[in-house]
Amino acid sequence: MQDGGTDPGDAGVTHAGESHAGGLGARLNWLRAGVLGANDGIVSVAGLVVGVAGATSATGPIFTAGIAGLTAGAVSMALGEYVSVSSQRDAELGQLAQERRELRESPDEELAELAALYEAKGLSRATARIVAAELTAHDPLAAHLDAELGLDPEELTSPLQAAGASALSFVVGAVLPLVAILLPPAAWRVPVTVAVVLLALGLAGWVGARIGGARPHRAVLRVVVGGGAGLALTYGIGYLFGAAVA
Repeated sequence: MQDGGTDPGDAGVTHAGESHAGGLGARLNWLRAGVLGANDGIVSVAGLVVGVAGATSATGPIFTAGIAGLTAGAVSMALGEYVSVSSQRDAELGQLAQERRELRESPDEELAELAALYEAKGLSRATARIVAAELTAHDPLAAHLDAELGLDPEELTSPLQAAGASALSFVVGAVLPLVAILLPPAAWRVPVTVAVVLLALGLAGWVGARIGGARPHRAVLRVVVGGGAGLALTYGIGYLFGAAVA
């Protein structure tokens, strides 16, 4: 075609180096969830070990608290994500079953509904009817799921994958403050950990902002200030309670 238009026969074709919008969106959501999970791991375990370091300089209690926080946090993240995504998947499966039932019991009404959806998106009534009929002839369930619900039956959410990804990202983030506080000499533990944690939080905030299309500087400032305040609070509590117990 010479007029710059789109050949109808090219619809839905993915050329080399391109991705479907739905698949790209899903990957971005996974990446964003990973960044948030790592951020939670950094903040949770850093606050815990810095708080314990405020109460004692002994390596054993700090290590034990860090490992306990890492393990409990990863399990909590995995269970929470599994329950949440399982509920989402149950809802998606329910919508799939409903669409199958409606297509089986009232195909004409479903065809008219699909045509109306495309007409509402800007197609003429005649064109919308043709598009709906051709999509229905090819795969009626996929056509309705895409137009009505934005679902792809081949890419439903997986509770196990979500739980594993959340736990892994949390552990990756949690290991950083744990290593940072154990390696330096006792006098340098807290300053080194605070510096490493704030740097990691700033990086996580920048990546998360870039993924979401937000302004990185504002996101970095939020997480760094919030993380610094949290570390100061937990260290102060550990110091005060440690002195009181001693």
